[in-house]
Amino acid sequence: MALTTNKTVLSWIDEQVDLVKPDKIVWIDGSKEQIEALRAEACATGEIIKLNEELLPECFLHRTAQNDVARVEHRTFICTPTKEEAGPTNNWKDPNECYAMLREIAKDSYKGRTMYVIPYSMGPIGSPLSKIGVELTDSIYVVLNMAIMTRIGKAVFDVLGDSNDWVRGLHCKCNIDEENRYICHFPQDNTIISVNSGYGGNVLLGKKCFALRIASYQGRNEGWQAEHMLILGLEKPNGEVKYICAAFPSACGKTNLAMLIPPEGYKAKGYKVWCVGDDIAWIRKGADGRLYAINPENGFFGVAPGTNEKSNFNALASTKKGTIFTNVVHNLDDNTVWWEGLDKNPPKNALDWLGNPWDGTTSDKKGAHPNSRFTAPAQNCPALSPEFENPNGVPISAFVFGGRRAKLAPLVYQAKDWNSGVFVGSSMASETTAAATGAVGVVRRDPMAMLPFCGYNMADYFKHWIEIGKDLDPEKAPKIFNVNWFRKDDEGNFLWPGFGENLRVLDWIIDRCEGRVDAVETPIGYVPYAKDINLEGIEDEISYETLEEILKVDNALWKEEAANIEEFYAQFGDRLPQELRDSLNKLKAAVE
Repeated sequence: MALTTNKTVLSWIDEQVDLVKPDKIVWIDGSKEQIEALRAEACATGEIIKLNEELLPECFLHRTAQNDVARVEHRTFICTPTKEEAGPTNNWKDPNECYAMLREIAKDSYKGRTMYVIPYSMGPIGSPLSKIGVELTDSIYVVLNMAIMTRIGKAVFDVLGDSNDWVRGLHCKCNIDEENRYICHFPQDNTIISVNSGYGGNVLLGKKCFALRIASYQGRNEGWQAEHMLILGLEKPNGEVKYICAAFPSACGKTNLAMLIPPEGYKAKGYKVWCVGDDIAWIRKGADGRLYAINPENGFFGVAPGTNEKSNFNALASTKKGTIFTNVVHNLDDNTVWWEGLDKNPPKNALDWLGNPWDGTTSDKKGAHPNSRFTAPAQNCPALSPEFENPNGVPISAFVFGGRRAKLAPLVYQAKDWNSGVFVGSSMASETTAAATGAVGVVRRDPMAMLPFCGYNMADYFKHWIEIGKDLDPEKAPKIFNVNWFRKDDEGNFLWPGFGENLRVLDWIIDRCEGRVDAVETPIGYVPYAKDINLEGIEDEISYETLEEILKVDNALWKEEAANIEEFYAQFGDRLPQELRDSLNKLKAAVE
């Protein structure tokens, strides 16, 4: 029984039914009863395994196919009428050719299977900042994950009404054939098609596919932003909360920062950190002229290995109920899960992520896949912001960019103005390190951490950032900062303690936004006076001399960096905004 009378929805579903030929159609209404029944069905077929109800209530384990364990960037395409619209950093296919290829692969693929129709809202249902999607899938695993990661059910169709402003998503497991695996985005058509995968990042179409690739394109056309950013609230002892959006490439501690626990001294004074989102921010200008952000997601799709009580207490706590674990170790003794880095007690009697017998006390093979995941409800997070469901979002005081740089970037600096902040974000980079030799590896540019997720030409995306700035009153515009927790000494040791201590830097950032502290002007921007970063309680870990060292700007290194940025920019040709060329020229002149 259809949950909507929306003609655009019904005619699109009819077309897909004709193509994939399901045996039956189930509309996902979002009710607890329906979710319970789907869990029971998936347990009966072995698609998921029910875990210990006392220790992990309403939690399940799933294993993907061995060839299907991560996002496949080389199989991810932006399909626009011209290659230029997709830009040099995206894989491109001609839309007509791509549709024809995908139809051939998807044809009859639901025979003997059920089509699940999932209406979902990215963002609180009915919020002016939210958007709606419909995903068709032949996987109960996808339904159960989307029920955690998004807001689903009939209420979504009630809000949509007769509108055609919704994103179409078709997912077909087919044969999980990696040679025919494609994740294709058609920005002009508000459409996503994913075939031959069952792994979350490729098949939960609300996540990166809609929330970043399609939404970034929508945002450009409609005057808002979809960004790969965490959103956190920093509450000061006086009860005031200031919000920060931050973007980091992978392996830079983004989730840890989003769910940071203040150091003891700060906690005692009454500081708190609130998590609004750990991955994606949708940002719009409010009636008061400030930028407001929502987290379009309703859960966390986190990497399991390395997550433990010390590294990220709040993320681990989020997994304690209603969570789906993918490709982790199954501990048979107590029917729970385990992964590398969880604790020092690997289970003896277990199954590894492939389902093979595994003894963690003797095996030299990893038990969990390095990209194993948990899908956990945001509601479980002890630090979840009271503003999480606020339909109007939270007002943003600062944008923070970051990466891993052993010698180059200081611990923190502030861009001189909006456009130079866009320059900082557009040239963002991280270094890969060869751990064995301590040698610094390759510098990978990942502008705004959006390189794999921008749904159109990245040069036009930079231009969109610049246009957003033109539209803002400079007094109300967020200030833009860069942080680098990863400065090293000559022996390769990290100089800054990191983790919860990063709050000390966030505290300075907010003080800067409020005009409470001065800073030193350098060729790259404003750097703190060491005395303005509070080291109380960690003087034995880091001295003010060391802090001065990691706040230094080395002109010779920045001269090299400027040349590398110029080389990176070259691929965008004439499309690169002049404002970024101007910022680069200013940097070159300043470090000469």
